[in-house]
Amino acid sequence: MKTIRVVAAVICDDMEKPTKIFATARGYGEFKGQWEFPGGKIEAGESPENALVREIREELDTDIEVGILIHTIEYDYPTFHLSMDCFLAKVNAGELVLKEAEAARWLTKNELYDVQWLPADLSLIEMLEERMG
Repeated sequence: MKTIRVVAAVICDDMEKPTKIFATARGYGEFKGQWEFPGGKIEAGESPENALVREIREELDTDIEVGILIHTIEYDYPTFHLSMDCFLAKVNAGELVLKEAEAARWLTKNELYDVQWLPADLSLIEMLEERMG
């Protein structure tokens, strides 16, 4: 089975004590309409952190500060294995502009299950609940 390495940004209002996290709904493909943390594929020779900065600039037209790696998700989809490094992040400059996603929301701890997460991203939600206090 093919492995796809990606990075995801858990963009939050405060990296020390987050009260809100940013999620997007996919605007294309097999999982259109399902929710995820923004990010994308790591290109050859690129560090995960650099890939994340590039992907967020491409997808959301903003610059982020990449924080700590909070988890690496390993998940088997039917046709590929996903290895996803998930980093805390915050907006450095600019507004979040949706260039690929069909929708976006800032979610509080009580709203984390209000959206239909992609299966791999769902495994991160429990960890975020704890982090959000």
